[in-house]
Amino acid sequence: MKYDYLVYAVGAETQTFNIPGVREHSCFMKELDDAEKMQRRFIDCLESAAFPGQSKEEIDRLLHMVVVGGGPTGVELSGELHDFLEDDLRSWYPELADHIRITLVEALPSVLPMFSKQLIDYTESTFKEAKIDILTKTMVKEIKEKAVVLQMPDKTIAEVPCGMVVWAAGNTLRQVTRDLMAKLPEQQTNRRGITVDESLRMKGANGIFAIGDCTATSYAPTAQVAAQEGSYLGRIFKQLAKRDALVEQLAEVKTLPDSEVEKKTKVETLESQIAKTEKIRPFKYSHQGSLAYIGSDKAIADLPFFQSGNIATAGVATYLFWRSAYLSKLFSLRNRALVATDWIKVKVFGRSVLSMLRLIS
Repeated sequence: MKYDYLVYAVGAETQTFNIPGVREHSCFMKELDDAEKMQRRFIDCLESAAFPGQSKEEIDRLLHMVVVGGGPTGVELSGELHDFLEDDLRSWYPELADHIRITLVEALPSVLPMFSKQLIDYTESTFKEAKIDILTKTMVKEIKEKAVVLQMPDKTIAEVPCGMVVWAAGNTLRQVTRDLMAKLPEQQTNRRGITVDESLRMKGANGIFAIGDCTATSYAPTAQVAAQEGSYLGRIFKQLAKRDALVEQLAEVKTLPDSEVEKKTKVETLESQIAKTEKIRPFKYSHQGSLAYIGSDKAIADLPFFQSGNIATAGVATYLFWRSAYLSKLFSLRNRALVATDWIKVKVFGRSVLSMLRLIS
């Protein structure tokens, strides 16, 4: 398939750090299939624990959920699991609700390192109230079928029984990206991703633009960055289309049977316009702040405030702001209405996974 310009935006895949058992025994949170797999695993753990004759030790194991990764994905998932427990499972499985444990494992000294210390402390205190255990400075050494092996802060090794492990511990390049970079070994030397110039052009390739998590830039691998890059490329392609149209018009003018003076005037005008369209402004990222949901109808926000620095806010009001910001980023009024309706249905009737639980029961 031939192209004039190519936008390379394949994203990234989950980073496992070559830790044994991660791909075989854990659930990821990257693709839609990953979310469905995690949902099925969670339901299996609940149903197995509810089966008559299980020992207390087996019930505790089945209902211990371990989330690896203290970034926004891991923190929000832990918060959502807690909400599911409090809002829905207590009414459906009252005999099991008190056995469910959620543990968040992070190798760094704290969760959410991109947020301010004030918000990190607030998150940790909120998790403590929700009885979500946070294990920082803790590394995963292996994931087994029924346990996760951890290296604790004191370097001791502990094997922790669990029913489900959700892996949310970073990204790495897809193989197709590695293959593309291998074709340009002299220009593409950064192992983190594709090297691009200030206009998001892939270095060493003519007509290829790269955006998002597959690139090696100073920006965080977030949807906010990718969205701004996409908008920037939209403006660039509009400018390039205008330039191409002017080039075609210039070629036509040169063939017209006009006088030399009139033709020269038209050519100079078009060449001046073409020169203006060839000046492409570099991409400049504008950080709009960071948001994360931490469960219990609470959220945290680190927002830029003109030249005076950032504003750190947290709590229920921030949660409402987080939801309104989420709705504002959706592409159409239809999508906004559907998402808002889903949120209302969850509050009134509970999460949709309960219908699956009824069928299995």
